[in-house]
Parts: sequence; structure tokens; C-alpha cells
Amino acid sequence: MQVKQFMNKYGRPVTLNRSDGWRSERYGAFVQPLRYKNKMYLYGVNTQIGYNSQGHYLYIGPPDHNIIELDQNIWLECEGVKYQIDRAEKVYAGTELFYIWAVIRTIVEDDGESAIEEVAS
Repeated sequence: MQVKQFMNKYGRPVTLNRSDGWRSERYGAFVQPLRYKNKMYLYGVNTQIGYNSQGHYLYIGPPDHNIIELDQNIWLECEGVKYQIDRAEKVYAGTELFYIWAVIRTIVEDDGESAIEEVAS
């Protein structure tokens, strides 16, 4: 089974969106919360009640949706939740692009404006 077929079968439905109204076709990708041990290098904050992750997620998507080369006006949407792409890298199997790996962060709508989720002080 090819990577794209595997992601379409087992992944979550994802679209890429741009502020001018453009939207990609829906495709399958994996979007999962980052676990505590993986968050050590992110912008999270240790608080008295535990670790506040600021909504960071791991994205693994098919190579034909290369989110690395997208501009800042594009966001990813999965099951009604919008995500900003913070960091993305290509992963190869030999010389072939195998999948795209990314750290994404939830975007919170605030009075009609989009804003990155912030930690309350």
C-alpha cells in the first residue's frame, strides 16, 4: 500500500486553506497531540498544575501536499480545528520523498480575528 493510500485510509481528513478563500481537496494525514517528552523544545510552560502545551500537534502528511513551501496565509484544517504550521520537514526513504513531518499549533478565533493560542500569565 502506498503512503498516500495508507494516510487516506487511516488518517484524519485534512484541508489546506488560504485567506482568499482557496481550499485544497480533502486528504488523509495524521494529526496527533505531541506527548510531554516531545514538547521539551516547544514554547510550552510548566505551571503549578502541570504542563501547558499551547496546543502543539504532530502532523504527518503525504508528500504530494508539500506544506513546507506554502506561504504564511495558508493554514491547515482538520475536523473543524485550524492549525498554523510552525515547522515542517521532508522525510525521505532513500532518495524518494516519503512524507512531510510538521509541528502545528492550534489557531484560536477571537472576535472574528485569528490568533495563535497564547498562555495566560
